[in-house]
Parts: sequence; structure tokens; C-alpha cells
Amino acid sequence: MTRILLYTGKGGVGKTSIAAASALLSARRGHRTIVLSTDIAHSLADAFDMKLGPEPTKIAENLWGQEPDVYFNIGRYWRTIQTYMADLFSWRGLDEVLAEEMTVLPGMDELGNLLWIADHVESRQYDVVVVDAAPTGETLRLLSLPEASRWWIERIAPIGRRVSRIGRPMLERMIGVPMPRDEVFAAAERLLNRLDKVHHLLADPEQSSVRIVLALEKLSIVEAQRSFTYFHLFGYPSDLVICNRVLPADLAGDGSFGGLRAVQQRHKPVVEAQFAPVPVRSVPLFDREMIGPDNLVTIGEALFPDGGDPTDFYYRGRPYKVTTVDGRFVLEVALPFASKDEVQLTRNSDEILLQVGGWRRTLMLPRVLVEAPTVGATMADGVLRLEFDARARDARQGAKR
Repeated sequence: MTRILLYTGKGGVGKTSIAAASALLSARRGHRTIVLSTDIAHSLADAFDMKLGPEPTKIAENLWGQEPDVYFNIGRYWRTIQTYMADLFSWRGLDEVLAEEMTVLPGMDELGNLLWIADHVESRQYDVVVVDAAPTGETLRLLSLPEASRWWIERIAPIGRRVSRIGRPMLERMIGVPMPRDEVFAAAERLLNRLDKVHHLLADPEQSSVRIVLALEKLSIVEAQRSFTYFHLFGYPSDLVICNRVLPADLAGDGSFGGLRAVQQRHKPVVEAQFAPVPVRSVPLFDREMIGPDNLVTIGEALFPDGGDPTDFYYRGRPYKVTTVDGRFVLEVALPFASKDEVQLTRNSDEILLQVGGWRRTLMLPRVLVEAPTVGATMADGVLRLEFDARARDARQGAKR
């Protein structure tokens, strides 16, 4: 089974160096490893101090690197959709070159980069896929797309295909633009099914881990807490939090850095307590520019000392589970750092729409809960508990018989 490690964090905290160092150390531990950038502003090549392209490039023994680009991704994943969109823009009078440019929609670059994860897993050419992800906000938007894609496939695509198949010529005359043919819907469904595949891979606690890189400063810590909550919301397992660029102890008496180090040391035990039981590790601030393989190995050894392996699981936990208490089913959803006021719930048949702040997720209820009415919800210690009446469910099932 291919191990997937996804590193993310607030912009500027050094997540690319941490991801690159982890990949290099993984390769040196004997794992065939590829490190992939999903950040639209690639800096992975800069970290290794070598050129990387849209396809895997060999960096060292057992190690490959990749910085995909949008045009390469379009040709690989959605050429059929792009052709239709180019025809659509040309229909409205745009010249061919401009129409081609207009088909590169916002988000397509990052989306295509994400799809490479499934490709590398299915190729079985690598034991480990290390993802240098975009800053947390962009990464969360990308990782929430599979939820939306499933909704599109199940509800919108069948209607659109039927309408197009039955009345496409008439609709084209009425609205004055070309309607998508069946192969366009088929291409869109293939694309969105690939997204769903990525979701299942990244949400598999036996295969994937999200690792959050932060700086020991308030803004970075708060964003890390927020993203930690949202990763749990969407079911992505986190097994490690990394404090990067921690000032060494011998700077305590230096007037230039002593105050900053004191701030870091105040924050560190708070971070360790807040993210528990997920472990927190530190990487020091070095006295040189940490670029190139030799320096990346130094970072990796600091993060995983004494022969540690980046591919190990450092914490295993389930973001949600179902238990039975006093004749009621209880669905527990881990939402660390979320407050009761931030959480909103709506139930629709076999779905729970869970909104935390500005993020939403649709939880498909286990079969055992579909017939059970919701009777209450509580939020305490970072865990949302939804109660379902098991007796009412049994009564309904008995009546149906």
C-alpha cells in the first residue's frame, strides 16, 4: 500500500522545506518516494536547488520530484471539457487563441495537481507520495471538492445528460450557444470520480496522514488550529504537528533574539497541550540557508532523529465514530478548537449537513442511523455528539415488516 504524507501550513512557515526533507529522508530509508507540489506557486525545485518539471524527475536514488503545470494537466485530465469550452467561447465571437486561454478556469491548476496523487498510487511505481501542499486555505478548498463532486455526479449530471440528449438541437437554437454532448458529461464524471478517489485515499487512516507545519507565533498557531478542525471535519487524519524554525537555547541571552525565543517558549507548551494527543515536534532555526539535498537531510534528521522514518504513523485516531449509550446511538465527530456557537447542523434523510464557521461538510449517515430520528446534540471538549433514538428505529423497522 502506498503511503501518502501531505504537508501544509500557513504561507511562509517553511512547509516546502519540511516536505522536501521528509521525502529525501524517506528515500534514504529505502522507500521509492516521489514528492509532488500542489501549490500553484511552486518552490519545490528551489528547495532541492534543481530543475523540476510537470512529469516526475529523478532527484536522487529512490527519489523523484514533480511540479505539474496547468497546461500539462489540462491535456491529461480534461481535454474533452476544454474543447467544448473553447467551442463555446468561439461561438460568442472570441478568436481561437483567446478562447483557448479562457478555458483555463480558476482552480484548474491546483485541481489537476491534486489528481496526480491518485495516478501515482495506482501506478505502483512509488512506495511513498509526499505532497507539498498549498497554504492551508487553498488546500482545504481543494480537499473539500470531492464532497461537491459527489453531489454533482449524483444529482446534476443525470439531469443534464437527459436534457442534452433529448433537446440539444432545440436548446441550441433557443439560447444561441452549443450544448455539451454526452462525451462532455462523461469526461466531467470521469474527472469528478477521480476527485472522489483522491478523497478516499487521503481519508484512509491506514494510508494517509496530514501534517501541519506552523511557526511558534500567534497568527500561525491560530490558523493551524483552524485547519486542524477542518481536516477533522472532512475526515482527513492528522498524525503530526511540526513547529519549524525554533530558536535554539543558546540565544536566550542575546538581546536581538532573546525576546523572540521567550515568546516561542511560551507558545510551545500551549501548542503541545492543545494538539494532544497528536504529537508535536520541532525543527530548529539553522544558521544558514537550508537549500539543496545536504541541508535538507539535516532538516530531516532534526525532525526524525535517531533513525526515525518519516513514513511511520505518529498518531492514529478516528475523526468520528458511532457508539451505543442507554438505548441511543451516539455519533461522535471530533472538531478540535471549534466552539458550540460555530457549529450548525441540518439533517436531510440519510445526510447530516455540518457547518463549522465558513466550511460545510455533508456526512452520510451509517445504515444503522438512517431510520433513527435525531433527538439531541451536544458539544464538549472538542467533540460533537449527535444522539439518535435506537428504539424508534427498531419500532419503524418492525412496522415495515
